[in-house]
Amino acid sequence: MRTEPPGPQHEWLDDAAGPVMRQYSLTGGRVRPAVDGFDLVAFVVAAAAVDAAGHPRLLPEHRRLVSLARRPVSVAELAAELDLAVGVVRVLLGDLVTEGLVAVHEPPAAGILPDDDILKAVVSGLRAL
Repeated sequence: MRTEPPGPQHEWLDDAAGPVMRQYSLTGGRVRPAVDGFDLVAFVVAAAAVDAAGHPRLLPEHRRLVSLARRPVSVAELAAELDLAVGVVRVLLGDLVTEGLVAVHEPPAAGILPDDDILKAVVSGLRAL
């Protein structure tokens, strides 16, 4: 009769979540999205008539992203909701953008940056304190 040694068995299992896998295995090892990177505050919106179930190649995480993007939501919120690294979410969103399932709306760029003289004056004032 064979007995199991005492202590935790199968450390790669989590009782609540099931098998644990590294996040970057979701992206197939890719670390850059297929399209340009997305800002953390960029808003993601699912296409109007999107049915993620009609795309059998999509991972469950892709489908979850599409369902969460039914309303405008930021990239940072999506990462928090899925409990995934932002880099992983950006790669998954890149996949969805290339499939036409979601649209990403970047925030407007800063229009006017302060003049260097103003910044130097602020620094000088702070040092004088």
